[in-house]
Amino acid sequence: MTRLLRTAATAALLVPATTAAPQSAGGAGQVIQTKSGPVAIERLAALEEPWGMAFLPEGRLLVTEKPGRLRIYADGKLSEPVSGVPKVAYREQGGLLDVEVDPDFTRNGLVYLSYAEAAEQQPAGARDVEDPRFGGYFDKEDSVLKGTAVARGRLEGLALRDVKVIWRQVPKTIGRGHFGGRITFAPDGKLWILSGERMRFDPAQDVAANLGKVVRINPDGSIPPDNPFVGKTGAQADIWSLGHRNPLGAAIHPTTGRLWINEMGPKNGDELNIPEPGKNYGWPVVSNGDNYDGSPIPDHPTRPDLAAPAFYWHPAISPSGLIFYTGTRFAGWQGNAFIGGLSSETLLRLTLKGDKVEAEERIGVQRRIRDVIQAPDGAVLLLSDGPKGELLRLTPAPR
Repeated sequence: MTRLLRTAATAALLVPATTAAPQSAGGAGQVIQTKSGPVAIERLAALEEPWGMAFLPEGRLLVTEKPGRLRIYADGKLSEPVSGVPKVAYREQGGLLDVEVDPDFTRNGLVYLSYAEAAEQQPAGARDVEDPRFGGYFDKEDSVLKGTAVARGRLEGLALRDVKVIWRQVPKTIGRGHFGGRITFAPDGKLWILSGERMRFDPAQDVAANLGKVVRINPDGSIPPDNPFVGKTGAQADIWSLGHRNPLGAAIHPTTGRLWINEMGPKNGDELNIPEPGKNYGWPVVSNGDNYDGSPIPDHPTRPDLAAPAFYWHPAISPSGLIFYTGTRFAGWQGNAFIGGLSSETLLRLTLKGDKVEAEERIGVQRRIRDVIQAPDGAVLLLSDGPKGELLRLTPAPR
């Protein structure tokens, strides 16, 4: 079973952040007030820098930790790390990222992981050069040549067997972040990969590189023949759309079957997009935010030839993780999109009409939210970010 429909501003749409009642130690027993009524937050497990999660068909939950651990949560307990996970380049934004389960898992047992991968051959004496557009937020000491990779292996107990890399970013780059890394399956069985531009700006517009792109491949790593850049000289055939910055949320719309993504803008200008084949979403040519040093970037309306976002946020929310809620446990949430907010420390609920966002509610969970998923019983699970991260469970609380 794939992740359960992993899902997916203007001031006029904003609803004030909901408030939280005082919480007990560790977050257990917290109740927050939302527009749909009170919601209880229960802490299920403590984790170190959790990043992604996916349900197995029988209800066990796979969870990644960025230092390189894959764990299984079941029956109220967190397992020891699964063996066989590829070695990851763990530093700053890099490490073990997302996890996804093959739609045919009951037959083939396959699990997919995205992660930051160091090159086998490291260039001697390599050094990065600081880019002033980041306004001082720059790890100049990171000299490792690396890029995002996706591997798959067969899960047997607490081990991954026959692990094979099926996709890599081209080219790898020295240092920096923006790995992207979210992965999800389409209804037709194709695998979507969100590929960040590695804080390098220009590759997002270069079809000779698959950085700053939405990527579409077959589960074995081969290229679908109907990809928009297949057969085009000098272009990477895995590209679906280009001009993306650092996309960190992906979900399949339950009605249309289309891919929705969210991505980090620079200083403001975070985006919600519905990528279409061959379209250019503008980064770094246009953005509704500016660079961290204050230098301006032209807004989207200045380039109508480039695809504008379906929705954007100003100021930034730092979106990560995305689902469409299809359960019945929260009746008032059916059909809504939910996005984890990192810097905003919120769970964002978007009310939709077709492809349009009609309203937004910011649910004040008071934590950096890295990922969100719908449980089989209709509860909503969250991963809070950081060295003292948590697996959290949201359920309706008595009124």
